This record gives sequence, structure tokens and C-alpha cells, in this order.
Amino acid sequence: MDRPKPKHKIKKSLPVRTNPSARKAHAAPKLESKARNAAAEIGDIVRTRAEVEAALAEAQKSDERLREAIDILPQGIVFLDAEGRYILCNKKYSEIYHKSADLFRPGAYLKDTLRIGVERGDYPEAEGREEEWIAERLAKLNRPGERHEQTLSDGRVILIEERKTGDGGLIGLRVDITELKQREASFRLLFDGNPVPMIVCAQDDERIISVNDAALSHYGYSREDFQKLKIAHIQAFESEAPWTGDQTKEERVARTWKHIKADGSLIDVAIYSRDLTFDDKPAVLLALMDITERKRAEARLAFMAQHDGLTGLPNRILLRQKLDELLVSTRRSGDKVAVLFLDLDNFKAINDTLGHAIGDKLLKGVTKRLKSSLREDDSVARLGSDEFAVVQAGVQRPEDVAFTARRLIDAIGEPYLFDGHTIVSGASIGIAIAPGDGDDAERLLKNADMALSRAKSEGHGTFSFFESEMDARAQTRRRIEIDLRDAIENSVLQPYYQPLVDLKSGRITGFEALVRWPHPERGMIPPGEFIPVAEETGLINAVGGLMLRRACMDAAKWPDDVRVAVNLSPLQFRVGNLLSVVMDALKHSGLSPRRLELEITETLLLDKSDQVLATLHALRALGVRISMDDFGTGYSSLSYLRSFPFDKIKIDQSFVRGLASNHDAQAIVRSIVSLGKGLGVTITAEGVETEDELSCLRAEGCDEGQGFLFSKARANGEITQLLLAQRAANDQAVA
Repeated sequence: MDRPKPKHKIKKSLPVRTNPSARKAHAAPKLESKARNAAAEIGDIVRTRAEVEAALAEAQKSDERLREAIDILPQGIVFLDAEGRYILCNKKYSEIYHKSADLFRPGAYLKDTLRIGVERGDYPEAEGREEEWIAERLAKLNRPGERHEQTLSDGRVILIEERKTGDGGLIGLRVDITELKQREASFRLLFDGNPVPMIVCAQDDERIISVNDAALSHYGYSREDFQKLKIAHIQAFESEAPWTGDQTKEERVARTWKHIKADGSLIDVAIYSRDLTFDDKPAVLLALMDITERKRAEARLAFMAQHDGLTGLPNRILLRQKLDELLVSTRRSGDKVAVLFLDLDNFKAINDTLGHAIGDKLLKGVTKRLKSSLREDDSVARLGSDEFAVVQAGVQRPEDVAFTARRLIDAIGEPYLFDGHTIVSGASIGIAIAPGDGDDAERLLKNADMALSRAKSEGHGTFSFFESEMDARAQTRRRIEIDLRDAIENSVLQPYYQPLVDLKSGRITGFEALVRWPHPERGMIPPGEFIPVAEETGLINAVGGLMLRRACMDAAKWPDDVRVAVNLSPLQFRVGNLLSVVMDALKHSGLSPRRLELEITETLLLDKSDQVLATLHALRALGVRISMDDFGTGYSSLSYLRSFPFDKIKIDQSFVRGLASNHDAQAIVRSIVSLGKGLGVTITAEGVETEDELSCLRAEGCDEGQGFLFSKARANGEITQLLLAQRAANDQAVA
């Protein structure tokens, strides 16, 4: 069958011809793909290289950290490979074997370093048997896990311990146990020759396994007898072992044990225990301190701590304790308790004139009379020098206490005869009754003391009951003390200055600094109110120092021919630093020492203290002038003028007041002025208030005057104006 002929002929395909630009455009995507692939491969290579470098750096850091870690260890560490070659060692290892440290290089064989070390003499144990010693050491190296000791040429002892690693190598540990070995040797030496009795006991059965010579001597048992005993056998009472029980170590040490000696006598023992290993077994070392005598001494000290050593009476501590207990019981019963504070009259004078031995006998005599005049239930105590206290319970009426007080005063007032001396001493008594005057020991004792002060102020040989007004006065005094401390701290106190006038020329030669206290609420507080408080509380040292510094600073700005006088309290000399205080004030102010005058009273020289005289001479050596204030009152004695060369004597104002009409006072002033002229001392009269007094003083030849007639005390600002006015007047007179 014939096939039909196609209508069209199929032409043979021929390559399509394109222009060059078209060909380039067709090839660009392929090139870009290849470039991207190449860049990716390069990036991978860079990243891989960075990762390798980072890994190497991290490995290096890890190696450094490892080296740092083992270098700070206190033990010597060494790493050896399976062939016994050095891989790494730390600083401590090199320090221990410092004579061979130059050999410890990675790859070096341990056996080679040992041989060289033996040749150098590093290992005294190898002397005479070098090869044998090296072989023994290497054998131990091949048997790791066992500890052994090694002695070096410098005497140190090293503990060696070695362990196998997973790859067949070794890690070696070296510990310097020289000190431990020395302690072990010292233990045996100290144990055997120690003067303190010592016992070693087994921990498991408390058996005594060793004793030193001191224990044998002190307890009287033989060594064989001791080793048959347990620690419980020498304890007087059944008790646990000294190192057992629930008590802490400190509590066990503080405990006292009773032990039995071989002769049956009992001793008090303090035991100090310490765990140790003795003959490779757990044991306890006991140091046995015999404190029998110490316990007796403590008992005596405890008594002395609560009793007066001279009279044997309870002291303030024990009195307070008993009073507290008594007040607790009376709160329930409603009973009253009376406290009587008793102070001897003229006791200081008796001590000073007849001596302390007579004074002590008087105190003992007073004690006997107090005891014989009181009920058996009454308590009597000695509180201080010549102060006693009586406590009475079951008080019904104040009249009963007053009767007791009068009886005690009468008993004490009877004459005493000691060593041929007849002594008469009275007493004053202050009384406080609980609960009305206080329901606790502190308040009751304080109120009785205030009542005593009242009794003493009213005259000798009397008694006084506490009154609430006394407490009010005490509170006022306390308020003054608190405010005064604040005033000192904030420099509120100020010096006011009263002129010293030359009676011939009328010229001001200087000023006396007088302390003034401007209180923010009470106004200007008179010195008579706060100076006694300052002296009683010791604040006078701070007040005096403050006034001295302020006065020197002010005077440094005055004319050079004007001096400043500052009062000193006797209490300032007792501190011992007065000289340095004065020198410091002069240094910081720049004031010349010759312009400073320090005034003291005669009471300072009563004790005739070498320290006081030495301080006065040192002050005078600086150029400071020394003046005796209030001369002629109280304790005046011409011997004081012989003990120290004063520059000035100040006549007390009591002799100046009404001088024109008082012939006795005129005679005294005349004598003092004459004495001053004979000694070459300036004489100053205080308290000059009238023209008549001034005329009399001039007629008697007195050098200086001070008082309201010339001027009251003024603030420094006014003083400056006063001096300027005087200079202007002098300049005008000269012109």
C-alpha cells in the first residue's frame, strides 16, 4: 500500500547564528555561578583556617591555664610519660629539688636526673650505695600507689606518692613534711621531759598506754601501775572521759576534774586534750594541770573582790548585790528597807597628822563599833576611804531609822586610844528608805549619798533623810554638766578680761582672763555655778585648756607691753601634760612667754608634790610668770614662798573690802606689801571697788590693783578699744 506523500518537506536544522553581544550575555550567568562557588570555597577555607587557629590558641591557653594551676599548688607535681621521661613539673617541684632543677627538661629521663643528683650529693641516703639506691627508687616508681619518704642533703624530708595515668604515664606528688617530722621528734622530747604531767590514752577503751615522768612523780603511781588503769580509775567521781561528752572543747577545758593520787589525796585538775596517733592507733594526749592551789587562790580573790581588804566588810559590789536581792523579796512582802550612808568626820586630817597606820586602826575600830551597834540581820559595808553603808530590812517607821543613826553617831564619836594617841572622830549619816526613796539599788544608794552630802553641809555629827528637792538639785547639776560638755565641744565658753592697773601711773599693765558662759537659754551663767561642776567631773582640764588657748590668741594682738593672766586649777597639774598644753598655746598664738602670767592658788602646794614644783620651774624657765592668787586665805604659809620663787602675789579681796576702816586688814596688807618688796615680788590687790580702798593701797605701796573701780570684766572687742583709748591718751600727754 502506498504511503501518502507529505505535503511539505522537512528542512534539516542548521546552527543559529547570533551576534557576539548576544553570546556574551548568554554566558554571563554561568561565569557568575562559578565565581560564587569559588568565593564560597575560599570562604570555607578561611573559616576553617580561622577555626584551626582559634582551636590552637585555645589549646595554648588551656595549656597555660594548666601550667598556672599546677604552679600555684603548694605540693610539688611532676608528669612522666610511660618511658619515665619528664613531660611537665610545677614550680614547687623545682623548689623542692632546687639543686637538680636545671635537669628537669621535657624528654629527660628521671633515672638520669637521679643519677646526676646522686653524683652531686643531693641524696644522702644513696651515699656508699649509689646504684643500689637508684635501683630501689626506680623499683618504687614502677610500683605506684605506695607512699615513701626521701631525705635531701639540706635535711628536708619529702613525702612521695605516685599514680599511674591512663596512657601508662605517671603523676608524682611531692610534699615537704620536714616540719611535721620535726614536730613528731619534738613531741617525744616534750612529752618525756615536760614538767606538766601528761598521759596518752587509747581512744577506744580509754586505757592509759603511756605516761611521762612528771605524771609518775605528781600522782605517785609507778609506770606499770598506770598502764593497768583507765583514765576513769584516777577520777574521783564517775564521769565520762575528758575528751568525750556533749560539751565543746572550750567548755571541757574550763571544767575542773577531781583526781585521786596514789596516796588517796584529791587534787583539782584542768585537762587539755588533743587527738593524735600513737603507735599507729587513735589516741588522746592529756595534759593534766594541777590547779588545786589556783582554786584556793581564786576563792581568796573572789572573797577579796567582794570584801574590803582592811576591815573584811562587804564592799560596794557585794552590798549592791545583797541590796538587789533584798529589794526583790521586799517587793512581795511590802517591807521597807533603809540604807544609811556614813562618812567619818576629819578622817583626812587624822591620816595626814598621825599617819595611815593610825588611820587604818581607826577604820577597824569604827567597824567593830558599827557591828556591835547593829542587829544581827543588818548588813554593814565599807564603800571607800572613810565611807560605810548600813542596810536595814523590816523597817517600820522613819523614827526607828533615825534612832539607829543617832546610836551609830554616838558610838563612833566615843574616843579611841591607839599607840598612845587619843583620837576623836565623829560621823555624818545620810538616809534613804525604799520604796519611797527608790525601789532599786542604784537609785536608793544614790539618794542616800545625796542625803549624806546634805548632812555634811549642815555640820558634823548629824544625819539627814533624803528629800525630793535633793534629787532636783542633783538633776540641775547633771543638766549643767551635760550643757557644759556641749559648750566645751562647740567652744561656746569665752574669756572676759579685767584690767590690772599700775597704781602709780594708772596705766593698764595687763588683763586677767575670766571664763564666761553665754548659755542660749539661761543667759550668762555665773562661774560659781559651773566651775565646781567642772572640777568634780574633770571637765576643768578642758575648760582651762580652752581658756588658755583663747587668751593667748587674743593677747597676741594686744600691744607688746600688755600681759594676760590665766587661772590654773590644781586639777590641771594632776593630768601631767600642763607644760605641753602651755607650750602648744604659746606656739599657735605666737605670744611671747614673758607676756603670759599663770595664776595658781595655795592649795596646789599643799601636797608639796615634786611633780608640781618641777612643772612650775619648767614653766618659769620658758619665761612664763607665775602668780600666787588669793594669798592670805585658807592655807597660807610663808613656806610656800620658800618652795617656789613667785613673780607676783595677789592679795585676796577679803582683805581689801572696807580696807579704809579696818585696821587689822590694813596691818595684813602692809605686811604682805613689805614681804613682797623684800622678795622682789609684784603685789596686786584684788577687789578694789572704792576710792578709799585705792588710796589706802597706794599709801601702803601696793604695786597693782584690780576691781570694779577700774573696770568690770569685758569681752575682747571692748579690750581692744580700751587699749586704743589708753594709747591715744598717752600720746596726747607726751605731745
